[in-house]
Parts: sequence; structure tokens; C-alpha cells
Amino acid sequence: MKRKIIIYISCILVIFIVAISTIFNFNKEKELVKISVGEVAHSIFYAPFYVAYENKYFEDKGIDADIILLNGADKVASALLSNDVEIGLSGAEATIYVYNGGEKDYLQTFSQLTQKDGSFIVSRKKIKNFTLDDLKGTTVIGGRAAGMPEMTLEYVLKKHNIDPRSDLDIDTSIAFPAMGGTFIGGYGDFVTLFEPTASMVEKEGYGYVVASVGELGGVVPYTSFSARKSYIKEHTNIIKNFDEAIQMGIDYVYSHTDEEVAKVILPQFPDSSLEEVKASVKRYREIEAWPTNTKFTKKSFDHLQDIMIDYGELDKKVSYEKLFYK
Repeated sequence: MKRKIIIYISCILVIFIVAISTIFNFNKEKELVKISVGEVAHSIFYAPFYVAYENKYFEDKGIDADIILLNGADKVASALLSNDVEIGLSGAEATIYVYNGGEKDYLQTFSQLTQKDGSFIVSRKKIKNFTLDDLKGTTVIGGRAAGMPEMTLEYVLKKHNIDPRSDLDIDTSIAFPAMGGTFIGGYGDFVTLFEPTASMVEKEGYGYVVASVGELGGVVPYTSFSARKSYIKEHTNIIKNFDEAIQMGIDYVYSHTDEEVAKVILPQFPDSSLEEVKASVKRYREIEAWPTNTKFTKKSFDHLQDIMIDYGELDKKVSYEKLFYK
């Protein structure tokens, strides 16, 4: 009789535990805060971000992140200001443009994702021992005017005593998503491309990667996450948890092999093979494209502004304390 009672009570306890567990998991799912993240481009350059997404680090932090491709820092800034997205991934220059435009609810950066330019110079012809002097007298598809890829390219050229306005023709009229296709179509002697596009162009025999703009341009808070000042103030916990998820993504990239990282983010690049993604991860790792933590320094922010001033897009520097949320 006692044995039957024990079995009966045990069954009730098991049912109770399962029920409680189900309710707990259901409530846990309900507690996820849904946010939209507008990204400036979709590139293996942002590997730590996609690692955080695919490994469910955002969910672990109570966030249901929806990634939206917006193609351009200007479009990311517009989406943030119009409340179409809560968080934006773009060059930190976007926050400067918005602030200088007089916006009261301006954008603040709270988490750095990359620390160097992510574009590579691709040549139509194979060039042995390439130097930047090989760009003289040629046509280069350079990206959007006043965008970080284009400004960094011109900064690098000037540092090597090459006048970007007279020594070569940099075409800034072609939209970022169309740069690779335009080059494949036969226009231009060189093009600056992000991964995986640069490797795909090279693999198909349309060009050769000859240099990294990021390696030449130095450390800058190149791509980072930002949000409206008011949103950050009202949702400090979300911002904190989002930043922690990105840090987990960065930590994973630094503690795992190129292949392991490639396997995790492969679903983000369905048109690429594992080997192609692995090669792109390796290429970015070699130039130290990713920081070890999400907090960029005043020194790197000043360097970014030096590039903007050199380009003619900025008259004077904006306060680091104003635009970076600590």
C-alpha cells in the first residue's frame, strides 16, 4: 500500500514539475523584448553580430532581434530618427551628421563592432607587388561620397602622397549593393568591396584582391551600434543586454577557429559556401578588423573625425562624451 502511495505521489510531482517548467518557459518566451536592428550592409565583416544572433545570445539576454538590411548609413540614421528601428548598425559618422544637423534627440553610439575599414581593393588585372601608386591614372569604384569606405580610401591615398581628386578617378555615383555587379560588368579598373563579395569576385575570375583599406587606414570605430538618445535613456537595460550579447559574439570569434565561426554564421550567407565564408573570416581576422571589446576610445573616435575633416565633411570635432553612451 505504501509503495502505491509513493508511486502516486511521485507521478503527481513529475506532472507538477513538468507543468511548472512549461509555464516558466512560456513566460520566458513571452518576456523577450522584440527590437528591430537596421544594418548598413550585410557582410562577413560583421561576424560577431551574426554569431550573437545565430548562437541566440540575444535571446539569452531577453531580446528578440529582427535584423533589417537598409543599405547605407544615411538610411540607418533615417530609420532610427523615424522610429522604424530601435537600434542601428552603421559607421559612427552617422551620429556626427545627425548631431551637427541640430537634431535634439540625436543618436548615440553604445557598442563598437568593428575597428577598421572592411573593404578590400580589387584589381581587374593581376598585379605583382601591388602598391597604391598602381591606382594612378585609373578608374576606381569607391562607394558613396561621404561614406566611411570612400572617406577612408581617400585618407589612405593622401597619406601615401596620392591626390584622390587628380591622380585618379574615383567614381562615387554607384550604390553600395551594385558596386560588385558594376565591376563584373566591365566598368572600372579597381573597386573597393567588402566580404564575401570581394572573395566571390576573385573566385569567379573577375578580379584580384590586392590590398586591405582597413589595414592601411588604422584603428577607427568603423562600425558600431547606435540608438536615439531618448531610447537609450528609457531602455538602459535593453541597451546593456544588447551590448553584452555583442561582447559574447566578439569573445566567441576570438576563442574559436575561422571554420567554427564560419559554420555558425553560414545561415546568414546562403549564397556562399562554408569554405568561402571561412576564407572571408580569415581575411578579416588577419587585419584585426574586430576589437576585443565593445568600448571604443576617444583616440579612435578622434581619428575617425580626422578622416572626416581631411575629406572636407567636418569643420571641427564633435565631443566624444556627447555621442558615446558609456
